[in-house]
Order: sequence, then C-alpha cells, then structure tokens
Amino acid sequence: MLDTGDTAPDVAFVDENGALVPLRVLLGRTLVLYFYPKDDTPGCTMEACGFRDAYNDFLDAGAEVIGVSADNAASHARFRERHKLPFRLLSDPGEAARKAFKVPNTFGILPGRATFVIEPGGRIVYAFNSQFNPQGHIKNALAAIK
Repeated sequence: MLDTGDTAPDVAFVDENGALVPLRVLLGRTLVLYFYPKDDTPGCTMEACGFRDAYNDFLDAGAEVIGVSADNAASHARFRERHKLPFRLLSDPGEAARKAFKVPNTFGILPGRATFVIEPGGRIVYAFNSQFNPQGHIKNALAAIK
C-alpha cells in the first residue's frame, strides 16, 4: 500500500454522470480519499456515516472527503441518498485506482478498506488500512489533518 511521503498516483475515477474525474482536479485542498469495498454493506455504511457525521470537522480543517468503490453511479446515488451523505462517492470500475494506490485485498479476495490524506500538491501525508475498524478511518484521518 502507498504510504506517507509517497506521491498519489495520477488516476481517474468516474463520477455520477459517467465523466472521468482525474485525481489532480480534486487536489485544490487537502483530500481525504477513502476506498471501501461495497455500498450498503454493514462496515461500509458505518464508515460512510462516520465520515458524514464528522464532515463539518473535515471541512473546518480545510479538507474534502471522497469515497471510492467499484460500485456504479446508480448504486452510489442510492447509498448517498439513503444515508444523507454530503460528500461525493466516485466509481473505480476495474479497480484501476485501487490497484494504483496498492490497497491490499482482505483474505486475498475482498476489496480492502484504506484511507489516504493527500495534500494539495499530491503528497500522501497519512495512510491507514484496516478492514475491520471502519470508525478508525474517520478518527485517524481527522487527527492527521488537524
């Protein structure tokens, strides 16, 4: 997995309209980019709602939050609406971005859960990987940007 001090790879995601969104256009401020396995699963819902509940704290600290999974735009839209998520969810079809960030799979088969705090210049200032501690992603990312 990429770690503190590494440069974030030049990857692109797919937004809710099917348009490509290069990472570099998201870097106008500190970015909390979190990869999660799947919309509407228990751990992913807990994590997304944790980021939702702390979202204003992230904004106040000068950071934006974006969630990424391989789910499509329609799935993301339902997930966002159901849980009133105020931040963007982007798709990573084929998991090219996940691979570029070297997010490890859990048990070799499940998409992993990892959070990266990336400064506006593209340098990773914090990386956290834990499939089984969804709330730790929020707490640790917030501590890293404060």
